[in-house]
Amino acid sequence: MNAGLPALWLFFLASPVLATSSIELMKANIDPKDVGSLQRGAGLFVNYCLSCHSAAYMRFSRAARDLQIPNDVAKSNLLFVTDKIENTMQAAMRAQDAEKWFGVAPPDLSVIARAKGVDWLYTFLNSFYLDPSRPRGVNNRLFEDTAMPHVLWELQGWKTPVYRTSEDNEAKEEKVLDHLQVTIPGKLDEASYQAGVRDLVNFLAYIAEPAKMVRERLGASVLLFLGVFSLLCYALKREYWKDVH
Repeated sequence: MNAGLPALWLFFLASPVLATSSIELMKANIDPKDVGSLQRGAGLFVNYCLSCHSAAYMRFSRAARDLQIPNDVAKSNLLFVTDKIENTMQAAMRAQDAEKWFGVAPPDLSVIARAKGVDWLYTFLNSFYLDPSRPRGVNNRLFEDTAMPHVLWELQGWKTPVYRTSEDNEAKEEKVLDHLQVTIPGKLDEASYQAGVRDLVNFLAYIAEPAKMVRERLGASVLLFLGVFSLLCYALKREYWKDVH
């Protein structure tokens, strides 16, 4: 794995106005109980995000325990920015360097899935296309004029926009982006790339609320206990009141 690749961060730096879009969000359809998906997502996160982003509220040891990753495997495959598994997920890039190179430090991604929503993240990572007019040569259909480069390009390849002619409110013809098509293939086909992005978004959702897994497991036990306790209380009530008429 290579921790030196660009990270998922510049799209958080643009104006909130640019974050709006009229396109329909794709469904992420993540499965928080799919441990294999979470493990693969963790690998993508440390390869493509942790270079510049932090997830400062998550420890490597906690993620390894929750995702059933042995510590020796975690140390070999996840710990590129630290030598201690007990440390939190801190970015490899120093904040001072980020501010010098990009004008602002990359934000922490600990709760980005809760802030943006998993469908938004999934759609965003599937919506990059080549745009020579942009400083980094790419744009995003969901987040127009995003400053973020397409960091997953080697997996997906490059897409180009396909336009259709439409009429505006004044009956004037204009070109409207209709869909995107892959013109330069990447390492993965489209289905495999989308599966990988789903794994990454699944992991981002996990780190946004790691206690959710424990809470859902405990929830069933608590409901079962309350059900049994209610029956015992009812039986006890009948016993106390059986002679009362």
